[in-house]
Amino acid sequence: MKKPPVLWLNVLFFSLSFVAAITLVPWYGITHGYSASHWWAFVACMFFAGLSITAGYHRLWAHKAYEVHPIIEVIFALGGAFALQNSALHWSSDHRVHHGQVDDPDKDPYAATRGFWYSHIGWMLRDYQGEAYGNYNNARDLQRNKVVMWQHKHYMKLVILMNIGLPLLLGVLFGDIIGMLLLAGLLRLVLSQHFTFFINSLAHIWGSRPYTQKNTARDNGLLALFTYGEGYHNFHHIFASDYRNGIRWWHYDPTKWMIRTFAYVGLAKKLKRTPIERIEQAKAQTLLTKTKVELAAKEVAHDKLALLQNEYEVLLKKLQHFCQVQKQVLEAKKNSMLQQCEKSALMKQYHELEDAWQTQKQAWLALNARLLKAHS
Repeated sequence: MKKPPVLWLNVLFFSLSFVAAITLVPWYGITHGYSASHWWAFVACMFFAGLSITAGYHRLWAHKAYEVHPIIEVIFALGGAFALQNSALHWSSDHRVHHGQVDDPDKDPYAATRGFWYSHIGWMLRDYQGEAYGNYNNARDLQRNKVVMWQHKHYMKLVILMNIGLPLLLGVLFGDIIGMLLLAGLLRLVLSQHFTFFINSLAHIWGSRPYTQKNTARDNGLLALFTYGEGYHNFHHIFASDYRNGIRWWHYDPTKWMIRTFAYVGLAKKLKRTPIERIEQAKAQTLLTKTKVELAAKEVAHDKLALLQNEYEVLLKKLQHFCQVQKQVLEAKKNSMLQQCEKSALMKQYHELEDAWQTQKQAWLALNARLLKAHS
């Protein structure tokens, strides 16, 4: 099969920017030095560009996980141009195809099944999309968004304004234009792009798959540190409309924290959260399937497989009962007409069911571990 034509402009851009970053940036640092102001500006610009992609391009526009004030949309549009990863319309359209056709080597724009290099950057170096390029039929909602279309129409102007104008302005303010252009401009651009590319490549290769094994997406807490919380990618690929990627309080997800802060001050609304019942059921189902496959391969007795299935069904029943009462508790907190004694009784039932579910969950996990260990 004939290979698609090379996109030489992309090849030159990625090559020259990378070479310049690893040569000019350290050379200037050695010969002239960077002040604390340079580094603070660099970090601020990294977060501005990165969060504009994760909170704006990804969770807001591609997945509609929440709604935000138009002023914040404009800021995301400017930050997206600063990140130089194409317009929000094009980026979101590609990403929706990725989720719909994930891992398909022919239909997924950056399929990880074609290897690290392809999913990281190779897919942008040849015209693999062909006639599909610029077809935004899956993003008609975004074509009705004034901010998205404004950015799309003026994208290259905004790219120049943000990538040259902003570092220049910072350079004037802090008295070193060249240093700012190199650090807040060049190095920031190269790193922010490759950190985002890690989500397409490493996040589909390295990590665990606790929620689904139907695709290559992985959860990786270390990767989350470089991708503003996007490292919890296995969760994201099964619950894409959730405004969170890291669902635990200790998960590093600054994108989630920023969206929640916007909501707290009235700048965001309709934040979508996946119910705990669906999350826990997905984890249990994934573990059940994985354990059954491993045990079946070792020709484990049918009664042990039946025991595993039975414990799984008990777990789901206790989880469903707990979630039903949890909904009642949430409604009770809104209902001022309920007597205090009724609320107390409901809370008591809630905590009892939560304990019962957690106990069954631990027993279920222990059973899986015990069966796997016994037949390892």
